[in-house]
Amino acid sequence: MRNTIKRVWNAVTTVLVGLMVILAALLWGFRFLGYELLVIQSGSMEPNYRVGSLVYVKPVDAAELEVGDVITFELGNGVRGTHRIIEVLKENDSLAFKTKGDSNDHVDANPVQPQSIVGQVKFAIPFLGFLIAYMQQPPGTYFTISAMAMLLLLTILPDLIFPEENKKKKQEDAK
Repeated sequence: MRNTIKRVWNAVTTVLVGLMVILAALLWGFRFLGYELLVIQSGSMEPNYRVGSLVYVKPVDAAELEVGDVITFELGNGVRGTHRIIEVLKENDSLAFKTKGDSNDHVDANPVQPQSIVGQVKFAIPFLGFLIAYMQQPPGTYFTISAMAMLLLLTILPDLIFPEENKKKKQEDAK
C-alpha cells in the first residue's frame, strides 16, 4: 500500500513540477530570447487578442514593418498600446505608421513614429496575462511564493515521512 501511495505521490508532484517548469519557460525563457511580455488590458484588439492575453513582443526594425503587422508602441507617460498597422506613411526620408485597434471604429489619431515602436507582436497566449497580473501584485505574489514552497515540501515529504524505506532502498541499490 505504501508503495502505491508513494508512486501516486511521485507522479502528482512530477506533473506539478513539470507545469511549473513550463510556466517558467513561458514567462522567463522568452525574455532571454529578446521578447518583452505584455498583458492586453483593453478590448481594442478583440477578437484576435482578448483582454488578459499575454503577448510576446519582439523588437524589430521599423523599416521591416508592413500593413497588417501588429505592433506595440509608446503612447507617452509609460503607457503602451498594441494595434495593427493599416497604412505605412513614407515621405522623403521619414517613416510613420497609421494604426487601428481591430475592434475600434476609428483610426488612431496620431501616426506612430519609428522611435515609439517597442516591437512587433509575434504571438499571444489567451488569458495567461490574468495569471501574470495576479502573480505580480499582493496577495498573488504571496500565493505564488507559498505554492512554490508547498510544491518543494510535497516533493521531499515522502523522504521525511518514510526515512527507513529510503535507507533500505539505498542499501539495496548499493549491493
